Amino acid sequence: MSLRSSYTRLAPVYDLLVGLPLRQARRHSIARLPGEGGFDIFLDGIGTGLDLPLLPPDHRYTALDLTPAMLRRARGRQEQLRLHWVQGDSQCLPFADGSFDHALLHLILAIVPDTVAALREAARVVRPGGRLFVLDKFLARGAAATLRRMINPLMRRIATRTDVVFEDALAGVDNLRLIEDRPALASGWFRIITLEKNRAQDEPVSSSSLRGQVHQTKPSKSASAAATSIRNHVKPLINAPCLLGKAYARHAL
Repeated sequence: MSLRSSYTRLAPVYDLLVGLPLRQARRHSIARLPGEGGFDIFLDGIGTGLDLPLLPPDHRYTALDLTPAMLRRARGRQEQLRLHWVQGDSQCLPFADGSFDHALLHLILAIVPDTVAALREAARVVRPGGRLFVLDKFLARGAAATLRRMINPLMRRIATRTDVVFEDALAGVDNLRLIEDRPALASGWFRIITLEKNRAQDEPVSSSSLRGQVHQTKPSKSASAAATSIRNHVKPLINAPCLLGKAYARHAL
């Protein structure tokens, strides 16, 4: 079963499964966002929009999810937020480098098949000096976690991975530094993690880091036009360099 198919089926019951149990953790995580200042903030894997009522209203938000069924439910929670909606893949984001000041990644890194790709993409679209605010479940490095590893082959097909080690994923992204890592709930299985993207002068000088280095402070003209067109509704996924020419367009909802 694909991730899109799985979450299409889960959309009607998703709030019942994770809404109340994670509400307090969401509050603590979102409290890290600036309270004011009018920043551009990327909501990576918005799901049914459980974060939306908790967000500071002063910022400009872009919310992305893979599944139209989840996005349709999230739209009902928009209220007065300045919010753009995009259907897309967290492992291959349809945005220009450095499009956002910060990114909020709630329960997405341990869901996607390629955690490193999703973390690298989130870092790419954040401006140097910006932060990635993560709330998710991760195994402690070196922990046996026998049951969670045992059920992972089944769980990853239904809803989520249970074998992700955050430190291993972070090691695959060379332009992020760890600012904070603290337990959120479930005896530390869920963690609140803050990452900061290196500024240009801090990044290692190598061919690989130069390819991933962000120089833009504004989206490209095509990305800006797309952002304007998707205000308050979901538009097709925009091709980006990481798509490698594949056709990922989706019908507008």
